[in-house]
Order: sequence, then structure tokens, then C-alpha cells
Amino acid sequence: MKNIRNFCIIAHIDHGKSTLADRMLEMTGTVDVRGMEAQVLDDMDLEKERGITIKSHAIQMAYRPKSRAESQEPREYILNLIDTPGHVDFSYEVSRSIAACEGALLVVDATQGVQAQTISNLYMALEHDLEIIPVMNKCDMDAAMPDMVEDEIIDLLGCKREDILRCSAKTGEGVEAILDAIVERIPAPEGDPDAPLQCLVFDSVFNPFRGIIGYYKVVNGTMRTGDRVRFVNTGKEYDADEVGVLKMDMLPTGCISAGNVGYIISGIKTSTEVKVGDTITHVARPCDSAIDGFQEAKPMVFAGVYPIEQEDYEDLRSSLEKLQLNDASLSFQPESSMALGFGFRCGFLGLLHMEIVQERLDREFDMNVITTVPNVSYNVYLKDGTLVEVHNPAGMPDLTVIDRIEEPYIRASVITTSAYIGPIMTLCLGKRGELVKQEYISGDRMELLFDMPLGEIVIDFYDKLKSISKGYASFDWHTNGFRPSNLVKLDILLNGEQVDALSTLTHRDNAVDFGRRMCEKLKELLPRQQFDIAIQAAIGAKIIARETVKQVRKDVLAKCYGGDVSRKRKLLEKQKRGKKRMKQIGNVEVPQKAFLAVLKLD
Repeated sequence: MKNIRNFCIIAHIDHGKSTLADRMLEMTGTVDVRGMEAQVLDDMDLEKERGITIKSHAIQMAYRPKSRAESQEPREYILNLIDTPGHVDFSYEVSRSIAACEGALLVVDATQGVQAQTISNLYMALEHDLEIIPVMNKCDMDAAMPDMVEDEIIDLLGCKREDILRCSAKTGEGVEAILDAIVERIPAPEGDPDAPLQCLVFDSVFNPFRGIIGYYKVVNGTMRTGDRVRFVNTGKEYDADEVGVLKMDMLPTGCISAGNVGYIISGIKTSTEVKVGDTITHVARPCDSAIDGFQEAKPMVFAGVYPIEQEDYEDLRSSLEKLQLNDASLSFQPESSMALGFGFRCGFLGLLHMEIVQERLDREFDMNVITTVPNVSYNVYLKDGTLVEVHNPAGMPDLTVIDRIEEPYIRASVITTSAYIGPIMTLCLGKRGELVKQEYISGDRMELLFDMPLGEIVIDFYDKLKSISKGYASFDWHTNGFRPSNLVKLDILLNGEQVDALSTLTHRDNAVDFGRRMCEKLKELLPRQQFDIAIQAAIGAKIIARETVKQVRKDVLAKCYGGDVSRKRKLLEKQKRGKKRMKQIGNVEVPQKAFLAVLKLD
């Protein structure tokens, strides 16, 4: 056990985590030259295309340090690395990786310095008492500011200057010193190989041939192939058909003991039987108590996901269950809509997370879905004192019985250079934000703290922030309780019929403007029918905006060339009667891009 080191890599987006992992795999000989490619751990096509890490990836490396003293024999160390995502929407993946480690490499870009996500991931690691090794990456670049960035890291961590390691993950310079530092500074895992078995499940994947494969860290005890094991929280028992460690592929070893990270295949077919954060133990000699798993992911953004064809409903359910295995932060429950039929109300950690899930459903499971307008959950207090949690505008109680509505607030941290403070403040205050404090971190870089309603940042806040700051501002947030707010339900009516999938909850001050813009956008997108379509925005019974999509007119007078006017009038009257009858039975088809257009309202 004293030769094992478990560590993860944490950093802001694009600070070089996956590239550093590539160099480590190369230097330890885990990946041969033929199998080497850029971002080798990002195995999803989607990750390679977008250049982001979506999933945490566990991998084991063997390393024999060259720099040890002559008196110490150069032992071979087992390094278990978990590469983590950097985007704020995947911070739950980071929390799971941190729970399975004893140390963390904190990577900071020498050209950009400490960013918002660096700070929030660091605090997460410190809460778990991890040993932090600060690493400054991209030191070979012309734009690097190593001394200035070192000062920022010292302010943040309170470490010594010589503790900070400089490297270039691209060229491989300084990576060996990082591997040596992992061996020297990160403590070996604690645990008793002879105690009753205790394993913490931190991830799982679905394999169509072998069932569900669980990834875990052994805290105490030893697991062998053929053991009868129990998952404590679900109470289910299985035979361990195969256990082993995670190299580039799964490598069966027949036995995994305390402190190590491995996988188990036991022919589990039902996705609900494996819970991330569960504890595995032996049936014959169980442990006294389950390990305190990490907290459940709390979804922040809710949206309806509906199959385009109603007969695909069950396929969509099984696809979401399989996806949930691989992405534990996704939650869903069935719901139905008047406009879209049966579907699911899904909870996501953010808008990028929602986009990725939609894309993965399409690519991995061939499911083409319609997604409704995303919204957050609200606490609605009724006049009789009961509390109702509303995730969907359609579930809003009647206005007459509501006492007050509370919406979730967040504490947002924006780190930027002083040149962009004006536009960023205008943006945040325009989103009903309140400035809490502003302080200089170093040089001309500032941190601004705002209290803002979560509902305001859900749709387009992040994109706007990036464009007004030319990509220089970094953004991070955490929840900060609920506050009473003057919210109203905005309905969209098409020919007097309500489309529940387009309903939104919005602040009363923004409702008229938002309703008007929505009507104008729908007017552009709805295809013209053979009758007029009235598009109305309403709050309760009050109509606040209206647009009309004009009918497509058939030229019934084309065959009347000359002749008496009464012949023309007769044909027009006949057409008018037909139009009237059509309007009574006419249904309006709403295309999928109309639902998505609401997200793109500028």
C-alpha cells in the first residue's frame, strides 16, 4: 500500500489538464507510441470535437523515480490518476474524483493566471483534506507571466515559492519533476487490507455485452474474483465475475486490496441497482457501516425532454437510464404536456450540460428529442402555509391561492481585468444582480461578487459575459438560498389555445418586454397556414402582446378574367365561408426550432 498514490488533476477550462495527463501516460510507458494521440483519455467523439472533458477518467500508471537517493532502492510506484473536467457545469464529476483521492495537482495557466473555476475546485479539494501540489503550465509560451502567476498562487494557497512546479505539458518539460513530487508529497492511502471489505463506488458505465461495470476505490479489505458481494444502499447481492485495474483498457488482476482503484463486472443488467456513492462489501463478512458517499448532485436547470414520435417513449426512458449511469448528475421523472404528449422532466447542472445530454442522446442512442424552454425550480408558498416546489410552469398553482413565490439565488464570482469592469457590471445589474464586493487579486485583475437570481443566468448569461469581455472573464457560482420575488407566469396562446411547452416564469418587470419579443420571434418561425394565426402573450387573463401570422391566400379570382363583379364576389364569399370553417378546426404546427428560439432571444 505504501507504493500507491491516488491523485486527480483540477484546473479551470483550457489550462492543460488533459495534455498534462497525456505526457504522464507517455513518460510512464502506460501508452505506447503507436497508441498515443492528443487528449488520449477523452474517449468520447464529443469531447474531442469540442476540446472539453465531460467525464472523469480513471487510469493506473506504474512509475519508477530516477531521482531517489542512492540509499533508497528505486521502488516502482502505482499512480492512480483521475483526470477531471474544468467546466462549471461538470463540477459534480470533479467532486466525485476528489472523494476517491488523497492528493490533487492544481494546474494554473502561466498565460492566464488564477481563474474562477481554479478557486472553486481548490476549495472543494481542501474540504476533503487533499494534499495540493501547485503546477504552473504553459511556461514555454511567449505570453507566459510566470513570476506574476506564482505570486497569485502563493496568495491563494499560502505555499512557498519553491513548492510551485513549472512545466510545459505540450513539450513535456518539467513533467518528470511533477511525477517525483506526486511520489514524495502525496500521502499513501490509509486502510487495512485484512479488515472487512469497504469500497466506494465513484462511477459506472454500461456495456451492452457485460452489463454494468462499477468503478470503485477500496478503502478497507480485499476483493477477489468469485467473491459474493453486496451493494449496501440497494441491498442487492452479486458474484464478482471479474475484478481488475483500469489501464488504457480494463486489466483483470483477480484481486484488488485496500488503497487501490479498480472495476467490478458482476452481470448487473438494471441501471437502478448501481448508485454512485454506494458502498460494496462482502456478504459473508460485511463492514459495520457504509462509507459517507459524496452529496447527491442538485440539479439547477430543468427542461422537458420529449420524443418526436410517441412510440419512442419507452426507448427514451431506457436511453436516459443508461446515460444516467455514465452521468450521475442527470435526473429525470415522467411528465406529460398537452402540446408534446408524454416525455420526461430532466434536471441538469447547467445549460452546457443540457446541450451535451441532448447531443449524447442523439449520437449514442439515436434518439431525436424535443427540448422545452429550460427553467429553475421555485418555492411557492400557498395561503394555507403549505410549500409547493415548482419545476415546471405548467405545475404553477392558481394565482388566487398563492401567498408568495421564492426563487433561488446564487453567489456569482467573476474574475476579469479592470478594462471590462463597466460592461460586466452593466450586464450583471441588468440581470437583477446586486454587487456584494469587488477586490483586486493582483495587478489589474479583479474579483467581483454578485448575488443574482439563478433564473437570470440560465439562458444566455455565460455567452454574453464571454463576448463582452472578449473571452477574458471567468465565471463561477454556487447556490445562496431562496428569496421572495415578484414572479408571474407568462403563457403563449396560439389561436386562443395555450402551448404549455412555451410557458415561462419570469419577473413581472421583464414580462411585457419578454412576451413581446417572444411573439415577434414566433411570427418569424411559424409556417403560414390557410388561416390567420393569432400569437398572444398573456399573464393570467390579461393579454400583453399580440402578433398575427397572415394566411396563405389562394387566388380564387384567377379564372375570372373580366365579366361582372357579382361573379367575383360569389367566389370570394365561398372562399370566406371555407376559411371560417377551417379556422374552427385548424391546428397550428409548431416546429422544434420555435422551442429553441426562446433561448436565443437577444
